[in-house]
Order: sequence, then C-alpha cells, then structure tokens
Amino acid sequence: MKPVILAKEKITSAKWLELYDIKWKDSHGRNRSWEAAARTQSRGAVMIIAIIKQTDEIILVKQFRPPAGKFLIELPAGLIDDNEPPSQTADRELLEETGYHGNVLQVSPPGYSSAGMSSETITTVTMEIDADHFGEEAPESNQEDSEDIETILIKRSKLLEFLKEEAAAGNGIDAKLWSYAAAL
Repeated sequence: MKPVILAKEKITSAKWLELYDIKWKDSHGRNRSWEAAARTQSRGAVMIIAIIKQTDEIILVKQFRPPAGKFLIELPAGLIDDNEPPSQTADRELLEETGYHGNVLQVSPPGYSSAGMSSETITTVTMEIDADHFGEEAPESNQEDSEDIETILIKRSKLLEFLKEEAAAGNGIDAKLWSYAAAL
C-alpha cells in the first residue's frame, strides 16, 4: 500500500508561516497524524553558491537567526517572489545581501532541506562572479532594514576548516553549507 494524505487541517497562521496537522495513512494502512509548517507569501526559496572565478572564493553570509538564537554562517539565500524565476531571485538576493552579481551557471530542481518539519522547497542556484567588474573595493550591499548581514569571502579549499573554526567560536553553521564543504 502506498502512503496517502487524507486531510490537511490548518492549526494556525501568521504573516510568514502556517502550522498544519496532516492526517495520512501509512504503508501498513494505519492512520497517522503529523504536524508541519508551511511558508506563506512565497513559492519557495533559493540558496546561492556564488564563486569568484579569479580567486576561487565562495561568497558566504553571517547573520543573526532568532530561531537558532545565534549567528549563522550560510550561503546567501532568499524567498522567491510570485512570477519570479529562481535565477532572477538568486541575482536579486545576492546583490541585496552582498553587493555582488554574476552569471547563473546552473539551477537545480526544488529540493527539501527539512521535510520532516516543513513543505518549503529550496532551489540551488550556482553563479560565477567576475571580480574584474568590481575593482579593488568590495561592493556595497543593498540590505533591507530588517537585515544585518556580513559578507564573507573564503577560498573553497579553506572552507571546511573555516566552518570548523566558526562552530568552535559558537556560531551556527547551516547544514546545507556544511554538506557542500564536506563534499569538496
């Protein structure tokens, strides 16, 4: 027997999130219940793997994340607006958060980063950044008033070592970034 969703009841909603109780039947025919969150006002998110081609540096961001209660080291990311392709979201978010922009090399299909808790999908957009377009000075970001994001450039060959140091210093590491670094 194939698992099947029987019902999805909204428990509560807020500006950016909704909480659901999902009734489903498992592969053994047993009725089950599962609580899950869903985003509102978004068709999912993008995360951006942006590499500066001249230096082989990856662009990271560091920002305070209230649910984690600490600063996190992450890949730049953002929510996809209605009628916006993920590649356009990636270009917009990278420019907003870090001041960089570049060429889109690859766009993944949407994937799930925490499917046991949320229906949110994340599309990975890989970009190449041409440092010659920016001169000697790092570009200035265009962050929203609610954002306080630090841009970090680190050589990919040093990424895993850097993340270990940041974790030892008490900062959180995004699991997707850790997985990328470990795969390198």
